[in-house]
Amino acid sequence: MQKMIIMWFVVLAFFESCTHGNTIHLTDPIEAGREFIDASLKGNYAVAKKYVLADSVNMEYLSIATRNFDIKLSPQQKEGYKNANIIIDSIQKISDSVTIINFSNTYKKSPAKIKLIRKNNEWLVDFKFTFSGNSNYGSE
Repeated sequence: MQKMIIMWFVVLAFFESCTHGNTIHLTDPIEAGREFIDASLKGNYAVAKKYVLADSVNMEYLSIATRNFDIKLSPQQKEGYKNANIIIDSIQKISDSVTIINFSNTYKKSPAKIKLIRKNNEWLVDFKFTFSGNSNYGSE
């Protein structure tokens, strides 16, 4: 009986993790970028953080984005972003280790860019690129 209970717990835990999209995709720049954008639109910055290149400037920008979403946006704006779809306008492969994604969303509809850098075989968002005037396309 105890084995049966443990088995059901394991099965439920497995399905719970599958249904909540806990898988982090860092092996493909497009998937990593799309998932970062999606998590950011939904205000899920704990997930978005998993896609960000961990340096002090990027973490500060992520902290600011989190505060802005939580404090400055109205409930209607938050809902608009959460329900928005991502529009990938173009993808630029700058090198084997740098990709730029030009995108917008169906709520705000203004163009934006993110830079993904491959580091230790993982594609991570260099979030500071979004705020730096988008002039530095090279790898760090």
